[in-house]
Amino acid sequence: MTHLLVSTDWLAAKLGSPDLVVLDASYHLAPTGRDAKAEFAAGHIAGARFLDLAALSDPAVEFDNTVPTAQQFQDRVRELGVSDASHVVLYDDSPLKSAARAWFLFTLFGAKNVSVLDGGLAKWKAEGRPLESGSAMATAVGRPPTAVRVTDIRDKAAMLANLESRAEQVVDARDAGRFTGADEDSVHDLPGGHIPGARHLFFRDMLREDGTFRDPEELRSQAERAGLDTDQPIVASCGSGVTASVILFALRLAGASQTALYDGSWSEWGADPETPKETGEAR
Repeated sequence: MTHLLVSTDWLAAKLGSPDLVVLDASYHLAPTGRDAKAEFAAGHIAGARFLDLAALSDPAVEFDNTVPTAQQFQDRVRELGVSDASHVVLYDDSPLKSAARAWFLFTLFGAKNVSVLDGGLAKWKAEGRPLESGSAMATAVGRPPTAVRVTDIRDKAAMLANLESRAEQVVDARDAGRFTGADEDSVHDLPGGHIPGARHLFFRDMLREDGTFRDPEELRSQAERAGLDTDQPIVASCGSGVTASVILFALRLAGASQTALYDGSWSEWGADPETPKETGEAR
């Protein structure tokens, strides 16, 4: 059985295993000035390959970070040498905890053996574990056709319909200022606010100070305090679908099984003058 979350001790012991593929899934917002590919070349976990998460979005869609096409995803993971038999371990060195976004994409496209490294590269480095530099080589492999798990994704039409049915709980992973509307969403150049009826659960509250995920019991408690029932369907949203994936990963750790992502998130909803919006605390 593949564990969703693996420790640095576990990974250190498994490095070099023939079925293991370690991928750096770091992603940075443009204003930070950070270059994930250059940072990978400067230092990464031995044997890791660079996923290039920033390139895994659909170029035909006007919003940032929309889910890539099945062909895009399949072509990239083939290039990286990921087969159906691979155990993929994802890590990042990003405050966005972007390995969770990569985990969401892999599971969305049907991958079964995918884990996230708890604490990411920061914990690996803090423990004095070895790094290597330079680019990484991979041998392309064949893969069966890939299809999207439509149960795990929502579009704007589905979110509008949900305003009437309230069949699914909606949770927003952004910080409180952008959720309430006290602050503008400067990342997407939009006013703040949220989808009516959405609950608020800041993605960083899923993590301890050292960047590792909280225990499942703590994560369930966090969700309950936000007004969520983990036994019922939950759709996560954020600015563009990256940090919402942290919430989805944390909910899965907490035992939730009916979860989905609103792909367009606030970059789509907030930009549409016709969509209803709320400000203030969650009601």
